[in-house]
Amino acid sequence: VQLVESGGGLVQPGGSLTLSCAASGFTFSRYAMSWYRQAPGKERELVAYIRSGGDYTHYADSVRGRFTISRDNARNTVYLQMNSLKTEDTAVYTCSAYYGVSRHWGQGTQVTVSS
Repeated sequence: VQLVESGGGLVQPGGSLTLSCAASGFTFSRYAMSWYRQAPGKERELVAYIRSGGDYTHYADSVRGRFTISRDNARNTVYLQMNSLKTEDTAVYTCSAYYGVSRHWGQGTQVTVSS
């Protein structure tokens, strides 16, 4: 089982980034997917969630209207489009897959928003 995030980096406030999370080793289309983030000195927080079929999404209040989660079950990949980035979005972003009691985590990718 593997979840590999990519797309992180340094971006200026107001900029955009798209994160990707490529899955392998399990039946991706059965799993709900989420993006979490953790900033230094803060607890991990749920950023966005998407149901296995992609028909339902949920966002944290802090990112709603700026971030969009999507998935491509044919490519076993989930995405997080991040627009209008703010300095407070700086964190390590990690994707997670879950189905019933089965839960998998990626290693995370750093997003730094700074001028």
